[in-house]
Amino acid sequence: MSNDEIRELIQLVVESGIAELEVERGEDRVRIRRTFESTHAVPAAVSHETVIMAPSASPASVAAGAPSSNEVIVKSPIVGTFYESPKPGDAPFVKVGDVVEPGQVLCIIESMKLMNEIESEVAGTIVAKLMESGRPVEYGEALFAIRPR
Repeated sequence: MSNDEIRELIQLVVESGIAELEVERGEDRVRIRRTFESTHAVPAAVSHETVIMAPSASPASVAAGAPSSNEVIVKSPIVGTFYESPKPGDAPFVKVGDVVEPGQVLCIIESMKLMNEIESEVAGTIVAKLMESGRPVEYGEALFAIRPR
């Protein structure tokens, strides 16, 4: 699928007001989903799948709790289901206010029956947990905000 075809699909989503469109041609698959919290397009490739967040047709304001420029946002590297603890009933890997080190597990994302540990890449303090446990996540979706040391 060419970039021009993808742009046309994005324009179709924006103009029609639909929330989500998925097109599959052979091994190529494109899903375009409108969000009301994002004001820019973010392309991302996952194997033979491309997920594109189309801009909202209505103006969106930045939330008051938006991360500051000195915070690192941990984003989902894959599509899956977010879990804050190793198993139901266990304590979460991290809580707001916890100090983390590089390589420390922050959460698990289940994708295709595999449990993928998401680790911190920086040393710092968790200032926000941006996802609920058990919720589906997309590629590039914000999970945590960390204030580096």
